[in-house]
Amino acid sequence: MLQSVEVIISVILAIPVFYLVMRYNLHMFQLNGYKNNEQRSWIRKNMRKQLLLIFSGVAGVFLMIFPVDWLKIALCVYWLIVIRYYSYLKKNNAKKKLVFTKRVQRLIITDLIINLIIIAAVFYFLGYYYLPGAMGILIPLQAVLLIPVNVINRPIEKAVNRYFINDAKKKLKQVSGLTVVGVTGSYGKTSVKFYLQALLQERFHVLVTPESYNTPMGVVKTIRESLQPMHEIFVCEMGARYVGDIKEICEIVHPAHGVITSIGPQHLETFGGMEQIVDTKFELADALPEGGFLFLNGDNERIVERSKCYHKVDRKIIFYRNQAAGEGYQAGNLHLSQLGTEFDVTAPDGETETFQTRLVGEHNVINIIGAIAVAHTLGIPLRELKVPVRRLQPIPHRMQMLEQGNVTIVDDAYNSNPVGSKAAVETLAMFDGIRILITPGMVELGKEEDSYNYKFGTYAAKCCDYILLVGREHVRPIQKGAVESGFDEKRCLMYDNLKDALAYAYSIKGDGHKYILLENDLPDNY
Repeated sequence: MLQSVEVIISVILAIPVFYLVMRYNLHMFQLNGYKNNEQRSWIRKNMRKQLLLIFSGVAGVFLMIFPVDWLKIALCVYWLIVIRYYSYLKKNNAKKKLVFTKRVQRLIITDLIINLIIIAAVFYFLGYYYLPGAMGILIPLQAVLLIPVNVINRPIEKAVNRYFINDAKKKLKQVSGLTVVGVTGSYGKTSVKFYLQALLQERFHVLVTPESYNTPMGVVKTIRESLQPMHEIFVCEMGARYVGDIKEICEIVHPAHGVITSIGPQHLETFGGMEQIVDTKFELADALPEGGFLFLNGDNERIVERSKCYHKVDRKIIFYRNQAAGEGYQAGNLHLSQLGTEFDVTAPDGETETFQTRLVGEHNVINIIGAIAVAHTLGIPLRELKVPVRRLQPIPHRMQMLEQGNVTIVDDAYNSNPVGSKAAVETLAMFDGIRILITPGMVELGKEEDSYNYKFGTYAAKCCDYILLVGREHVRPIQKGAVESGFDEKRCLMYDNLKDALAYAYSIKGDGHKYILLENDLPDNY
């Protein structure tokens, strides 16, 4: 009787442990885009986070051989610790919560079926007394089981995706006269997308992909749920982590025009090199039809260099520029203040207008110029764009200025690339006051990650009064770059979390207004 009670208590206690471990790993799998190779890479890099599960697995194996009572009791006590630890992880992984999509539900069902089959086999062949041992093994197995589960579900996922893609294509054809404008780039694409929406809606019915919906299925979801017969323009953001990603989206939406906002070292870990990144971004250019407009950032050297291959094809290339001189749409007379930015834009036909925006930073200005170039080319006069440019709202977490008394938070938490980070600290340097940088550094830059973070430290040293680094090992190259550039080591500090760094930033004494730049915020799977 006592043995039966021990088994029942063990199994009941194992259920929440099993759920929390599976849920955590499922959350990370979703953040890794359901990519098996990225999940494997994440597991290798984050093994320490789940070392706690080793005892459960070892104890489970031992119980399958020697099902002694004292070990069952010890395992139950240990599981209470595991519950507390994974509850803590669940609570703190809240930047982008687990979404229980249909795909996630299918993964859970397949995972449960596999585990229930194993439990049933143990019960049938060995007896109920061995169930605690089986659960002890199955719990740590959840850290890797989703990978084979994803392989098992692959035919179902392909069939589901194919159905949704075909349905989206059908709906696109039903909207007569719809013009699709594709927007891609290593950075700036989300900003340009929303700026385009604000400018184009002055004259057209516009649909844009919401938030950061820039994957094939994100685009398909937008079309199926939001596209209406009244829409005249669909601005489609196109993201990529692998060669061929942009091409896949283009084959769904067939863009008439395209914007390439930037090309730089981002997602190097998955792309493998800069050449692959350039090739992928220009998949949008390759997909444009005869007579389609290709809008290119003329300040970006990689874009300008690759554009030379397209001058002889029947696509109309239109450059937009902020710093570099040349043909196309050109900005000038840029002035920055605490109230925002003022600048002139000259169109290819010589027409010039002065624009004002509450947004700050040259990288914001180049994105606005890109949106102006598209809107003007599609028929809206420059003078009619002045008011919508003045009304542009900061994109959340992209150089968004938040006033808090004597402190201004410059929220650039969604930036994670060398060019954008450099531009952000250079913008911070323009403000008159105490300039404080808080950052965990940059990720997904492959073998060059330490080098780029070191350079970031050298840029920050010239632009900041304080550098507060979130994390330890990951940010050491930033600290090294700053200190070796002559920055005061006592003002370059490391903290375990953002909360502690912010607390110190607010406590800094000194004359003048405080500007706190939040540069990048690593996702939950880092």
